[in-house]
Amino acid sequence: MLHQDTSAPELAGDQGSVGNQGSAMAAITVGTTSSSLLRPVSAAQQRAPYADALRRFGNSSPLSFMVPGHGNDPQHGSQHIVDLFGARVAELDAPLMLEGIDLGDDSPLREAQALAAEAWGAKRTWFLTNGASQGNRTAAIAVRGLGERVLVQRSSHSSFTDGVLLSGLNPAFVSPTVDLQHGIAHGLTPDALDEALAAEAEAGRAVSSVYTVSPSYFGSVADVAGLAAVAHAHGAALIVDGAWGAHFGFHPELPESPARLGADLVISSTHKLAGSLTQSAMLHLGEGPFAERLEPLVERAYSMTSSTSASAVLMGSLDVARQALVTGQDRIGEAVKIAAEMRARLRADSRFTIISDDFERFPDIVHTDVLRVPIDVSGLSQSGHWVRKRMIEQHGVYLEMSTATSVVAVIGALNAPNLDRFMDALMAVVAEAEALRESSGEEASLEVFPALPAPGMLRVLPREAYFGESEVVSFEQAVGRVSADTLAAYPPGIPNLIPGEEITAETVAFLRAVAASPTGYVRGAVDAGVAGFRVAR
Repeated sequence: MLHQDTSAPELAGDQGSVGNQGSAMAAITVGTTSSSLLRPVSAAQQRAPYADALRRFGNSSPLSFMVPGHGNDPQHGSQHIVDLFGARVAELDAPLMLEGIDLGDDSPLREAQALAAEAWGAKRTWFLTNGASQGNRTAAIAVRGLGERVLVQRSSHSSFTDGVLLSGLNPAFVSPTVDLQHGIAHGLTPDALDEALAAEAEAGRAVSSVYTVSPSYFGSVADVAGLAAVAHAHGAALIVDGAWGAHFGFHPELPESPARLGADLVISSTHKLAGSLTQSAMLHLGEGPFAERLEPLVERAYSMTSSTSASAVLMGSLDVARQALVTGQDRIGEAVKIAAEMRARLRADSRFTIISDDFERFPDIVHTDVLRVPIDVSGLSQSGHWVRKRMIEQHGVYLEMSTATSVVAVIGALNAPNLDRFMDALMAVVAEAEALRESSGEEASLEVFPALPAPGMLRVLPREAYFGESEVVSFEQAVGRVSADTLAAYPPGIPNLIPGEEITAETVAFLRAVAASPTGYVRGAVDAGVAGFRVAR
């Protein structure tokens, strides 16, 4: 296994100054020591103060003349909730602004957020109830206070592009390493980031913040410590979209938390693998050179993006998920063991390969998330989309995502799924694929997508294109025009077009191919088949 340094590298020069020009790599030393060392668990970390406050509220049999309208009363006001979820959800769905729950600087909610910051190695943590997408938008609005120029890893999530539009940031882009065989994006190397930042500075466009993604959808982990060192040496804050790595830092077999590696802001989609409820997430502020400047900016941005009726149920799940991760070494270890056994069983079958086994050939990857198992199924002569669909429809086994060549299995850090059931279902799908091949007498043709397109030229600032006059034209007429929308192919949700960019023939072909695939769709498209494009007049 590859390992990532847990200590922040030393820098030469002023980390906080903006617009330092020239190469920063000579000032950076990145080590290779193992990450996620065991840490003692304090008595405070074993508690869940906000969840406990919700329990007290639910147990008090309140007579509520407040919202929510179900009155927290399973017998008289919320029978419809009880029928679907059970009584406890209705009892714990507490409204905001209650003494002893979330009101005041010393409230159980503030205590829970402080414990989360300590657990992930952050200076401060905010609970999010609109997912990591809220975190991306909040981060974009916050870093606008550092300056207007942001350098964005092109494989960013479309919600960060939304934040660019909201905040008026002026983006430049840097391309990640790409696995051309499987058509998947990985991450950035410190060298690539250094080169891109130096080029921007030399062109008189000094960058004030950097946005990168680690881990990827396929579990590849970038050198966050090295990226942070490069960004800081250039006077830029580092935002890490760590949506898929909320469980990092809680077991020796897992990579370290990005906040401990020098990231200034970390978007953490806690519900993905860390065990909280869907749509709950966290935003972590690191203890770096931009912490003092960023904290009030994040606080203000958070007030713009958060609901004034944030779900107590979702926030309570964040509190108990943190408690479970901190105290759950054995449970996490069991998940890691199951993932290792899954890999071993699949490696023993020549019809499969584990995509992450080949990660060492990519210079940006320094670690692998062992709880994500990317499986190349092209040996079955069927697409990953076909395999995933059969697993769901025939066996009730749900895989996270599929591509033309692969499927990805995700094992939650606190989960212990039935591996035998998974393998039995997969073998049944294999038998079906082989029967189809034998009955047809020929190899099934795998779904072929166009190559991932390079982005078009940014001809207009995104905010101007988005809010300016627009019209809808056919996909044939769209080539050469300026997009007024953000279009992102799912999976994995990476923007292929942003407002202000020129629409190329390659991008049109790619988006239409994804839209026509069995499990793909294009977020932001005018129509499901991407027959039309909204363009600037």
